[in-house]
Amino acid sequence: MSKRGRGPDPESPRHNRPRAVAELLPAVGGAAFRRFGFVQSALVSRWPEIVGERWASASAPESLRFPPGKKADGTLTITVRGSHAPMMQHIAPEIVERVNRFFGYTAVARLTLRQGDVAKPVRRAAPPSIKTVPADMGEGLKTIADPELRAVLESLAAGVAATPRGLPKIG
Repeated sequence: MSKRGRGPDPESPRHNRPRAVAELLPAVGGAAFRRFGFVQSALVSRWPEIVGERWASASAPESLRFPPGKKADGTLTITVRGSHAPMMQHIAPEIVERVNRFFGYTAVARLTLRQGDVAKPVRRAAPPSIKTVPADMGEGLKTIADPELRAVLESLAAGVAATPRGLPKIG
């Protein structure tokens, strides 16, 4: 209220402003991952890239726990198929090194193995292109190695080409 009591003070910050959903629900997925010991959800989603396809098919990260008040020197627990446990224990230092390289600092000091069932990693195929890409746009897209990124960019290019105005003119 203003000093005279007639409406809001123009100098005070507006409290009833429109806000983005991301601001209202900060890190919804992150809260679920933190509850189960994951500070970085990318550790779960990018596990095959971190340890390699061979070891990702036999293991899965379960939790990453840090000492109280710290965000380093944690204990990573992974679930391993029973028959692969001896080999995973043998390469444990390499896994710790790869995870630390992924984080960029010494996030993991110890690796704990737990034997159990490991779900096979789900491989998503790149979505097929619905429309053909114009020839002048398609040449640059052929050099992109990631098939999923290429498919998304081709779809975007086809959508831009399908607009009534056609391709945008630069210059």
